[in-house]
Amino acid sequence: MRQLFRLISLLEGISYLLLLFIAVPIKYFGNDEFYVKLLGMPHGILFVGYIVLAILLRKKLNWSIKTFVLISLASIIPLGTFYVNKKYLRN
Repeated sequence: MRQLFRLISLLEGISYLLLLFIAVPIKYFGNDEFYVKLLGMPHGILFVGYIVLAILLRKKLNWSIKTFVLISLASIIPLGTFYVNKKYLRN
């Protein structure tokens, strides 16, 4: 399950960066919502998967409340999931 969480955290981080730094500027500066619609749903699914897996792994990996909150909040900060992957999920 840890490997799945690593994969989801990487994909969620990539989708967030694409959405935030490519799709949203195209939407507002190019008046084209296509990329936001294209990337929005996969990012949302990955975000939910990230949070669900974090909840499931909390007890398995003996994360403290502080660690769990940090890992959860990292999903809303650009590059946050990459930090989590490097600091908490590597073997």
